[in-house]
Amino acid sequence: MDTKTKILNAAETLFAEKGFTTTSLREITSAAEVNLAAVNYHFGSKKELIKALMKRYLDQLSPPLVESLKAVNEKTTAPTLLQVFDAFVEPLLSLNDFRDNGTSIFLQLLGRSYIDSQGFLRWFITTNYPGILDNFIGAVEKAYPDLTREDIFWRLHFTMGTVVFTMSSSAALIDIADNDFDTKVDVAGVIKRIIPYLASGVGAPIIKS
Repeated sequence: MDTKTKILNAAETLFAEKGFTTTSLREITSAAEVNLAAVNYHFGSKKELIKALMKRYLDQLSPPLVESLKAVNEKTTAPTLLQVFDAFVEPLLSLNDFRDNGTSIFLQLLGRSYIDSQGFLRWFITTNYPGILDNFIGAVEKAYPDLTREDIFWRLHFTMGTVVFTMSSSAALIDIADNDFDTKVDVAGVIKRIIPYLASGVGAPIIKS
């Protein structure tokens, strides 16, 4: 394994578990068994390392997800919100073929970008992968045309919070399902269970102020 890949692999685990802000470069270099100069050489800074890590996942996720959302947008009749969110399932699960536990790790990293106030990362994603957000918002607007852009902002924020909490505790949830309900669930099962909940939340009645 080359040095750059070793750094990315160590960084993704630590960032997902501890967050971007509290994880130090020294912790990453220690886990990767490389020196600090290697990080500076390959990435230049912690910020650029974070971008490279997200790019590694988004380059895999973006093409199938954009196609899946486009298919929803191109329906001759208005899609349901459940259909909009279902469009994420297979592209997200395909990340498990790319990296071991890739789906869960990516969603935790994405959530960390919000929790840790990594504004530059949100800018990086929307600038370099506009097809994801544009097609998603377009599909939501077709499914629920009464929502304003501000309504969508708030509901997507709440959606992200739900996803982050669920995926960060997915291992515990899987154990509880097994021990308390004798139900065998994997990460795919967790995602398929959360989709109807998210769709219902985004589709909740509009509160008039």
